[in-house]
Amino acid sequence: MQTRVRLAAAALLSLSVLATSACGDDDEKAADGASASPSASSSADSSASPSAEAAPAGDECTAEDIAVEGDFGATPTITIPEDCAAPTTLLTKDLVTGSGPAAENGDTVETNYHLVTWSDKQVLDSSFERGETFPLEDLGNAPVIDGWNQGLIGVQKGTRRLLVVPPELGYGQGGNGVAPNETLVFVVDAVSVS
Repeated sequence: MQTRVRLAAAALLSLSVLATSACGDDDEKAADGASASPSASSSADSSASPSAEAAPAGDECTAEDIAVEGDFGATPTITIPEDCAAPTTLLTKDLVTGSGPAAENGDTVETNYHLVTWSDKQVLDSSFERGETFPLEDLGNAPVIDGWNQGLIGVQKGTRRLLVVPPELGYGQGGNGVAPNETLVFVVDAVSVS
């Protein structure tokens, strides 16, 4: 019985993501991990329901455990390992190092991004695939998830950065096509910093 309920919930979530992706206009597409307008993170409390991701036994993954293929400017391929658990803290790693001034609070970072959800290892959103960049304005206070506001501080033009965002810095209880307690894996290219 519980398996049927889970399957029904998974089917409803899939339909919800498809409907969200098909709806809206280009102005609503954002780097918040879904095809809706950028929004601030909703925080998850410690009594939240079990994670949408099946945490494998073992240690938490590190940034080095996540494989990313592709050069700056090209759509990346992200491979999430099966033999370690989703990280519980924000992870960042520069895959390509840029140059110029480092982004600070209040700056605008023009980005390209690719998002894979940890639990199902599927692409949820990609500005690369849409062929349009996303301007992240007022870094540190931008109306996007906290994982972006924190994880892109210090990025330089020409940098490709891996961000692994735990639920409390992402969507917590879910929303905008993202399952509850989902860990988000982004590859972000900093096209410009101003």
